[in-house]
Amino acid sequence: MTKLLLTVPEAATALGISRSKLYELIKAGAIASLRIDGSRRVPYRALTAYVDQLMEEAAA
Repeated sequence: MTKLLLTVPEAATALGISRSKLYELIKAGAIASLRIDGSRRVPYRALTAYVDQLMEEAAA
């Protein structure tokens, strides 16, 4: 079963980018994230939506 929420390091690894780059994308609003008791989590579907968006932009 795929995890629904990932830690920032897990999400960065899944995208193949650095943690700092992921934080930049979160701050810019390109990738959605949540705070749960002070911990930042990235929904799995936010990562797939981001990749889908990149693919659409590349195809245009």
